[in-house]
Amino acid sequence: MELKIVSRMNIKPSCPTPSNLRIFKLSLLDQLIPQPYAPIVLFYLPNDNNYSDHCDQNDISNRLESLRKSLSSTLTRFYPLAGKFKDQLSIECNDEGANYVETQAVGFSLRQFLSHPGPDLLLVNKLLPCQLGSTELNLTGAYVANIQVNVFDCGGIALGLCIAHKILDGVALSTFIKSWAAEAQGFDNPTGPNFVAGSLFPADDSLWLSDCSKAMFGSLFSKGKSITKRFVFNSSSISILKAQSASSDVENPTRVEAVSGFLWRCFVTACKEKNGVVIRPSLLNHIVNLRRRTTPYLPENSIGNLVWMGVAKSDGVEVDQTQLVSLVRESTARIDDDFVKRMMRGEEGKFWMMKWVDEIGELGCSEGVDYMGVSSWCRIGFYEADFGWGRPIWVSSFCLSGYSMVISLVILVDTRSGDGIEAWVSLDEDDMAIVECNSQLLQLAQVDPSPLELD
Repeated sequence: MELKIVSRMNIKPSCPTPSNLRIFKLSLLDQLIPQPYAPIVLFYLPNDNNYSDHCDQNDISNRLESLRKSLSSTLTRFYPLAGKFKDQLSIECNDEGANYVETQAVGFSLRQFLSHPGPDLLLVNKLLPCQLGSTELNLTGAYVANIQVNVFDCGGIALGLCIAHKILDGVALSTFIKSWAAEAQGFDNPTGPNFVAGSLFPADDSLWLSDCSKAMFGSLFSKGKSITKRFVFNSSSISILKAQSASSDVENPTRVEAVSGFLWRCFVTACKEKNGVVIRPSLLNHIVNLRRRTTPYLPENSIGNLVWMGVAKSDGVEVDQTQLVSLVRESTARIDDDFVKRMMRGEEGKFWMMKWVDEIGELGCSEGVDYMGVSSWCRIGFYEADFGWGRPIWVSSFCLSGYSMVISLVILVDTRSGDGIEAWVSLDEDDMAIVECNSQLLQLAQVDPSPLELD
């Protein structure tokens, strides 16, 4: 697939940022984030997601103009996204604007791109405005927001975003996209951002958490060759997994717990086979949204990285799925109101967080310990982003296939219906060769299906 760049511009806020808001200081938890960007692509068929290939060129031009104009208005409220990084601790809100690219996909309709046997995940990466797989974490001078609008033959649109992860976690990214979509539709008073994170978790002038985070995540990477595949669980399969995962400890596991526990078991089984039937200790790191872990809840539209890590460890003994799901529940339940309030207690909180991150790093780099990370994008509303021509036909994560540094990572994304889950699984190619042949996994999940075939 050839992508031809049609235009490149900066989209600036429709109103200037007040001088007293020119420097935006990142919160302490923003330092925790290891990767530069949070990539996502939203795909829209040309005619309200019906399956006609007919399109009107004037209609496409109007849609592109609407995207630009509404983004400009949205950046007035989300003003740090229109700036550049001043250093590792702050953003200069200079209204330089979002880096904005429009491309034309030559010789492909969107329906062709998404059709059976499913999209090439490496081609999905081409729809993004950033280079994935970079280990360079210094964003000084970089745009905060990078957006690429890809127009397919017959008018389908793929909206690729690489917003700096240093300022937006998954929930905050969804807030921004839905606010932009509401602006495009002309809604009154679209949801704006709440910048409470900086006051709850103020950063000092050091980078101690960033340094701890780099050391921790650095210990969890290994040399090899990464490969990414999608495993899609429909609602029936998830019901089966939930029933198989239930126990006296976790009587009613959530969808995310059931799928996380099951994929962890597939990973443990693959590591056992690769290592010659020896069961090794295994570590699961589950990203936890803090907004609903406090009393009262933090605002859902809070901008920043209001996340922490729930860590579950299986100690190298034979365990079944119910036990792994119980470990997942226990690791995330530990992050409650008391836990979050302890994180906020000045020097005590600083020591507490430092100790937590150091312990994860020590566990992860221990010889003979297998590591897997899980991040859930479920129930945060990406499929609600309607810019006036229907909701997305598909929302995609990103592909790490071919990269020479490997981290075992699972990103869970809702299916379009909201009751299924797409698991974007990135593993070392030797581990994936075993996982993708797991008979129970193949009974319960489709491998890289066409999004057009999913509800």
